[in-house]
Formats: sequence, structure tokens, C-alpha cells
Amino acid sequence: MDGGERDPLLPGTASSSMYLSPNHGSRRTSRQEYDTEYDDDEGADIESQASYSTKIFNRLTGSYESVMGPFNKVLRQNDPDRINVKKVQAGNMHLLSAKYESLDYDVCENTLLIDEERTKGFRFIQRKDLYRWVIMIFIGVITALIACAIDITIEEISSIKYSTLKTEVDECILQGCLIVPFFLWIAWNVVPVLIGSFLVAYIEPVAAGSGIPQVKCYLNGVKVPRIVRIKTLIVKVLGVTTSVIGGLAVGKEGPMIHSGAVVAAGISQGKTTSLRKDFNTFKYFREDHEKRDFVSGGAAAGVAAAFGAPVGGVLFSLEEGASFWNQSLTWRIFFGSMISTFTLNVILSAYHGRPGELTYAGLLNFGKFDNTSYDFIEIPVFLLMGMIGGLLGALFNHINLKLTIFRMRHIYRKWAKVLEAIIVAACTATVGFSMILFINDCKPLGEDPTRYPIQMYCGDGQYSAIGAIWFQTPEASVRSLFHDPPGSHRLTSILIFFCLYFCLSIWTYGLSVSSGLFIPALLTGAAWGRVVGMGMEHFFSEASWVDPGKYALIGAAAQLGGIVRMTLSLTVILIEATGNLTLGLPLMITLMVAKWVGDYFNEGIYDTHIQLMGVPLLPWEPPPLSHNIYATEVMSCPVVTFHMKETVGTIIDVLTSESYNGFPVVDPPNPSDYEDGQVNFGTFRGLILRSQLIVLLQHKLFIETSESWDHKGVALKYFRDAYPRYPTIQQVHISDEERHFTVDLQPIMNPAPYTALNNASMPRIFRLFRGLGLRHLVIVNDNNKVVGIVTRKDLARYRLEKHMGKMRLEELTILDR
Repeated sequence: MDGGERDPLLPGTASSSMYLSPNHGSRRTSRQEYDTEYDDDEGADIESQASYSTKIFNRLTGSYESVMGPFNKVLRQNDPDRINVKKVQAGNMHLLSAKYESLDYDVCENTLLIDEERTKGFRFIQRKDLYRWVIMIFIGVITALIACAIDITIEEISSIKYSTLKTEVDECILQGCLIVPFFLWIAWNVVPVLIGSFLVAYIEPVAAGSGIPQVKCYLNGVKVPRIVRIKTLIVKVLGVTTSVIGGLAVGKEGPMIHSGAVVAAGISQGKTTSLRKDFNTFKYFREDHEKRDFVSGGAAAGVAAAFGAPVGGVLFSLEEGASFWNQSLTWRIFFGSMISTFTLNVILSAYHGRPGELTYAGLLNFGKFDNTSYDFIEIPVFLLMGMIGGLLGALFNHINLKLTIFRMRHIYRKWAKVLEAIIVAACTATVGFSMILFINDCKPLGEDPTRYPIQMYCGDGQYSAIGAIWFQTPEASVRSLFHDPPGSHRLTSILIFFCLYFCLSIWTYGLSVSSGLFIPALLTGAAWGRVVGMGMEHFFSEASWVDPGKYALIGAAAQLGGIVRMTLSLTVILIEATGNLTLGLPLMITLMVAKWVGDYFNEGIYDTHIQLMGVPLLPWEPPPLSHNIYATEVMSCPVVTFHMKETVGTIIDVLTSESYNGFPVVDPPNPSDYEDGQVNFGTFRGLILRSQLIVLLQHKLFIETSESWDHKGVALKYFRDAYPRYPTIQQVHISDEERHFTVDLQPIMNPAPYTALNNASMPRIFRLFRGLGLRHLVIVNDNNKVVGIVTRKDLARYRLEKHMGKMRLEELTILDR
């Protein structure tokens, strides 16, 4: 690490145990990240930090090289004009934002925790385990109730919408006033979308989209601001309802995953900080480690409620996010998913007039593929469809990436976001009305299960087949393409619908509305899959295994897999949603090929948006061929440390001037410790967190005032009551006299956190972080002296890109916001 004098552009320190590091041969310029903490109400403002970031980069970032092997050499020189106000723009995928702090998944095994377990014994452990099962029941039931509320609301209002439009179209086709239903359709689209977009843009921006990327980041160990708040849940539920009613190319299934995660995060804590209400229950789960497990269960319950796929929900949490897994957690999550599916099934079956039949397992009812089979001759067709899905998915992601970058740079004002959503809603109505008006696709009544068939210019006893697709929710359109009998649609009309709806779905994803991606992807895939089925009918007209609906299902899977790059969980979700295990192999083959083809060109849509957010997400595996990168090259240095007994004034000064979130506790170094120019920061004794220090200061737990404490020593209750929104250091009031008092850090600090030697390789450090959910890893030398510290951002800044047959290891720039 190129050390030397502490850079004056970096935040200063008032710690008495702060030391400077001379050059000791490392390739990376000295910079301490420490996993910074910011106010979670603050958004990412790259432009406002551009000038400061320019100085930071120019002073601290030198050239570096990619690791050896078949990688392209990456070299960035210290160019004074490389980052400036004009060049650092929103939408830069080569930056990491320091505003995202990590979660403390590592349990702090301090004296307080050990004393609590020793005092309460095995009964306490059994009671906690019972509470975990009880919480999972609540998560499943409440998630299902929210799903039912969304579904019933959309069903009722959509019925009014499409029945009104059908009546107006049937009347005006005779009177020549089609302009009236056209503007009425636009109004039905614009008004709900205006409400939903206003809620997202002005009330809770984090509720935009499906929320799956944010939940994935949370389960990976990144704290996304405001992601699991009750206000986010309310805006998400109202927003997705208005988006679907407004006719956008969205679905209500994706946001259920986010909704389930919020429900789990709230219930498991036994309090709501937004409403300032503490129910004094489940206090023992008020830590990131426990909360993460419940959020995993909530996400799985959301998948189960959306698709009626409890097993798929468990696999989704495993495949898409969770960095930690064990057998007992798997069983609890599966139990919560089954409760969610059962609750939703009971309520929706009763709502549809079939109480007790349990025929509505999820929000998305694909219908049953009872007698569907396939022949070996179709395997190459499924492979080809997987390739098409991968290509279309890569195209979708590429265009949406460019569109999202354009939005981030030019459509960043709140009113502009609302206006864009209104324009898309109006254009969607215009496209649908134009297709119905100009495409003459007439079919006899009775062959299509649509509820609102419109005649338009068709003859008596006929209806517009393309109108039947538009005059219903996207979920119903997917079901129609799956189960419409052969000959229900014309080839040209389906192709036109696919092209237009594909473009609309690209334009819609990323709007300032709550929306899901699954249904638009399934609908576009079902459309071109239906076209493949028509071709198979033409060439194999006598074959009994030819079924257009089957190819629509395979096409839907290929399209969705090509966009999101999910394999295992998506296969099981589609199997459970269709109730047909026979198509398991074709679905698996198709999804695998779609992922491989799509990955050749770019990342999945969720990973792409995560990179645009600048989130320090850790992949499953460390970069290959990186064993020659050592801890001394990855770690941050110099290090801000504390002593076992520290003065209040020193703690206040450090927490005020530094934004770091974890501090090693050390015995001060001796002059004899310095040999051959090597510097250390003292003998390592433990790790103390910013939140722990603030709680100590807030309750004035000083050594000099211990006799006046209104409790017996320091209690875990104070830390649990403050979780998760700890006060800032500015909110703690300390008098001048109290600044001279001292605090004993020994009972609070973690006395045995994970450490690594300074010669540990980057893959070893990476696996420690990924597998154990670490936030800080202290680097020590052979004598247990602190020499540096590694955080998530120090590892996430190494990103492997592997596309178009080329691989390279890129080092990202970390901005301070």
C-alpha cells in the first residue's frame, strides 16, 4: 500500500491512537473506507460530490493492472482530467457509492450477550426458536392478506374499466364517435398512473419498480436506505395497484417479493420506528443477523403468494440473494411460504365463489396444462427457443440500460418522472386502441375465454381477437395465450403485438411507478412462443403433441429467463404455477440456454440496475486468478483506533470528524514495535461499532458516574431499543465536564471478531466476507498488531466482467456519496 503522509483531503481524526503509515510496498494508494455510515434519507447525488471526488481520485488513485491470466490488461493512469464535474455523471457503472453501508450479520459476542445466555439458560433458547416459527406464521398470513387486497382491488376496478370501455366502443362503432372511447381509455390509464407515480416520486422513491434488486442487495449484506419501512410498503401496495389498473406493461407479482420482505422486517422487530410504536415483543431479534433471516422468509412468502409456488419461493431466496443458509432456516422459510399460499388460496377461492375448493393458489393463475406432453423431436426446438429468449433478453437489457442512464441524467426531477409515467400510460392506450382499430383479426364468439369481447368492425357473432388481449389485465392475457385453442389468433396480429408490447415493456421498466417485470416478460415471450407454435402446427399438422399453448409457455420462460437470468427457482416456479411436472425438463433446458446466451452479451436486468445504483454487491465467488492480490493491497490504511478505556472527548471528536462505522480496540503500540519501517496501530483487542459507542454516550455510561446509573451495569436493552435507527453523534448532548470522563469499552466490544493476516490472499478474504456476512475484517501482522482493515467496498471494487468471450478484472472508483 502506498502510504506516506495522511492525505489532507481525507477526513481528519482526533484519536490519540491514530498513526501514520510509511510506504511498505503495496500497490494500492492509501485510503480508509471503513464502511461509512450516512443518513438513510440522503440520496445518491453524484453531481454534487463531483468536485470533491475529483480531488480524491486525482490524489489517491494511481494506475493498477489486472491479474495474470486470460484477462485483458486494464490500465488507468493518474489523469488529472479523468474525473471532473462534466465527466462524473449519473449512470456511470464504474463507480461505487459510499452511501450504502453494510449490515452487521456477524453476531457481536460481547460480555453482555454471554451473560444474558448464561443467565437465561436453555429455556431462553427454546423460547426464541418457538418465536421464530410464530413470526413465520404471521409473515405468511399478512403477506397473503396484502396480496389478496391487491388482487381483489385490481380485479374489481379493472372490471369496471373494461366493461365501461366495451360499452362505449360497442355504442360508438355504430355512431361514429370512436374518439370518445379512445380518450376515455387514455383517462382510465392516466389518472391511476398519475396517482401511483406521484406517490413514488414525491413520497417514497425507493418503492419504484419491483424492489427485487433492493431486496437482493439487502440479503447480500447491503443496507439500502428506507427499503423495509412501513411507508415504503404502503406506497408499494398502492403504487402497484394503480400501475396495473392504469394499463401499463407491468405485473403485480414482482412487488409482492418486496412487500413480503417489508412485512417480515417489521413483524420480526416487534415495533415500528416510523409510527414510533414499540410493542415490546421479539426484542431478542433486533439485530441484523436475525432480521436478515426473516427478510429471506418474507421474500419467499411473497413469491409463494404471487405464483402459488412455495418451493419456488424458497429457491428464489436462495438463488437470488441470501448470502447465508442453513437447514433450520430452509425449513422455516418453506413453512412460511406454505402458510402464505394456503391463506391466499382460501381467501381468493371464497372471493371467486368457490369456498373450500382451494383453486387459486397464487395471484397469477396460469391454468392447468393437464394433458400436455412433448416428443424427443421437440428438444432442438426448445434449445432454439432458449437461444431466442437469451437474445431477446440481452436486447431488452441493453436498450433498458441506455434508457435508464438517459433517465438518470435528464429525467431526474420529480415532476419530470411523473410526466414521463403519464406519457407512457397514454401511449400504451394509444397503441392498444390502434391495434384494435386497424388490425382485422375476427374470430367467432365462444372460442376465447375473454370476459369483455368487443366486436369493433367484425361481423355479427364475431369479436376482435386482438381486442380480447388488450381488454383485460396482462395476467389474463398471458393465460389466454397459454390456453386459447388453435386458430384463435392470426400470425401477423400476434407478431405486431409482440413487437409493440416488447417496446412498451422496455419503456415502462424503470419508470417512477411500482411495477413488476415478470408479467410483461411472460406476455411478450408467450406471444412469440405462440408464433413458434403456429409454425409447428403448419409443419407437423398431424402430430398429436403439437400444442400452441405449450410453446407459449416455453417462450414465456425463455423470455423471462433471458431478462432476469434465473434458472433453478424460475423452473420450479413455472412448474408449480402450471401444475405440470412433465414440462420440467423442457423448461430447465430452455432457461439454461437462455441464461447462457444472455450472459454472453450482458448482465441480467437486476444486476444491471444494481450496478447503476453503485451498490457494493459481492458475487458468489471471488474474481478468478486473484490469489496474487494480498490483504495489504486490499485493506484500508491508516486505521482509526480506540483504547480499552477511552475518554469521552476523544470518542466525540472521532465520531464527529469520521464517518467510519467500525473501530479496532487496541493497546497502544510501543516505539520498539516499529522495525524495518513497518507501522502498526497497536495490539488488537477487539472491535467496537459506531452504533455501540453512540448508545454508550447517549445513556452516559461513564466510569466516573457508574454509581448513579439507574441499572446494574450496561444492558443489552439499550442497544435493542435503539435498533435499527440509532441516533447520530450530533443528537448526543455531552457537557464540557463530561468530555473528560472515560468509557470502558471492554464489555461492549466484540473481543474476538474475525481477523486475517496481512499475507492472506484476496479470495480467502472474499470468502470470509461472503460466507459469514462480515462488515469489517481487521488485518493483523504476525504479532497480532493491527495494520489495516477491510470492508465490503474494498472487495466490491474488484469487478469481473465476462462478456463476448472476453474477461477482465476492473477496479472501480469509490465516491464518497
